[in-house]
Amino acid sequence: MGESNFVDYVKIYCRSGKGGAGSTHFHREKFIPKGGPDGGDGGRGGHVILRGNKNYWTLIHLKYARHIFAGDGECGSGSRSFGKDGKDAVIEVPCGTMVYDAETGDFLCDIVEDGEEIILLRGGRGGLGNWHFRTATNQTPRFAQPGEPRREQSVVLQLKVLADVGLVGFPNAGKSTLLSVLSAAKPEIADYPFTTLVPNLGIVSYHDHQSFVMADIPGIIEGAAEGRGLGLRFLRHIERNAILLFMVPADSDDIRQEYGILLNELKKYNPGLMDKQRVLAVTKSDMLDPELTEALRKELPVDVKSVFISAVSGSGIAELKNILWEELNRETNRVSDMLHRPMELETPEIDDSDFFDMDSIASDEEEDMPDDIQAYKGIGWDD
Repeated sequence: MGESNFVDYVKIYCRSGKGGAGSTHFHREKFIPKGGPDGGDGGRGGHVILRGNKNYWTLIHLKYARHIFAGDGECGSGSRSFGKDGKDAVIEVPCGTMVYDAETGDFLCDIVEDGEEIILLRGGRGGLGNWHFRTATNQTPRFAQPGEPRREQSVVLQLKVLADVGLVGFPNAGKSTLLSVLSAAKPEIADYPFTTLVPNLGIVSYHDHQSFVMADIPGIIEGAAEGRGLGLRFLRHIERNAILLFMVPADSDDIRQEYGILLNELKKYNPGLMDKQRVLAVTKSDMLDPELTEALRKELPVDVKSVFISAVSGSGIAELKNILWEELNRETNRVSDMLHRPMELETPEIDDSDFFDMDSIASDEEEDMPDDIQAYKGIGWDD
């Protein structure tokens, strides 16, 4: 998929439907001049619903659909007829989508399963008709409940790619090459840095028709947690990976040092990533002879499993797949519920001179709602 088609961040404005008003109708029929109240209830306003869809893997379909409106409920009518419920607005999102309040940055919900539905904004409840308010002392109530108002909110949708194994490394470490060898994915491969600008997913086949998902994350450089290179844009995709595969080329000046730099960048971005299982792969090992390989093996970190691989010659690939599959099936490496942090909002600098004098501006017209709505708040509506 091209660069312009991968969208993992979008801000949208959502509005649910308002409830329909109850009816104040009175029954009229031949030979029944005073049939009494028979006003029906108003319909419910439409919900704004998020639904997971495994056929999506990007938010591009929402890039140019920034306003999501649900339908309003219709008013009740005579003969105790209910009003029609408003049409729900269903937002299809890829699995792994997280939702934040655009105003405060607070985490709201996330979608991780195909077909999972979460009501983001509930529609207003319909008002009760005058039939509900008849009593022995008030047999002709000439009032009914108005519908509840609609709700509106601006939200930010962030996609975090769901994968079992995430590839972490500097640019030109061989991540895309490895993904193309292990799976049928065809990422762009070239001999210059930052060839990969968007995450790529691949299905890695294993024995007995088993498989796991591998994600190629764009290259990380020193200072990425402070915004250097591609910055924080794609670091969030690593948070949902069960295993982190660190890739350092064999021709590096100091493999242990480069591994430490990568680990430090992830720690500064999210300390919780340190709890994930890690595997170190030394790439481009086809350039090494057996003696140099053994010499380098002694310099590798001792707190992480390591393997020498070459995507060109195929050496070490089978051993790498065995290690990854073994780690993925450990119960301790299962992805548990994530600790969702509030989203950091960028606060622009605003000049005080840009504000209008609010005292000189007439107040906005109030919403079209009866002034006595509070009189009906406790009647009939569930708490």
